[in-house]
Amino acid sequence: MTAESTDSWAGWYRDRQGAEAITLTAGGQQVRTQIRGVEYEGVDFAVLEAVGAGGALSSCVMEWDIPLPVSSDGTVEQATLSCLLALGERDEEGPGGRAELSLTLHCGGAAYASGIAGSGFEEALGRIRRQLPTNTELSDRPLVGAS
Repeated sequence: MTAESTDSWAGWYRDRQGAEAITLTAGGQQVRTQIRGVEYEGVDFAVLEAVGAGGALSSCVMEWDIPLPVSSDGTVEQATLSCLLALGERDEEGPGGRAELSLTLHCGGAAYASGIAGSGFEEALGRIRRQLPTNTELSDRPLVGAS
């Protein structure tokens, strides 16, 4: 993604109140979504904060898939990056709750998992890159604004 482009992906948000379909958008150095009428944005999926009035995200799960080109020996195929973000309980006055991000790349009949990462999206994606076979590369464009 460049500063001029915007990508969006359909996903799900779930918490104690139930589940709802969401759209996550990345562009202009920010990730954005709207949940139950409240706009959230941040430099990474795990640090989304309410824009204006709205509750903090905690004790919830977000899931979404990102289509992602993968090249292997000069051939490009479309893969799917499945993303699961779990946000732990958060104190009203304290810092953000624990964020656990898990990425799984489904490509060519194989699955490459990041494991649970408490860090940012790009670091979790880096874990997957290191597992790929020789001469296999993910798209080199960043998927979140923090890169």
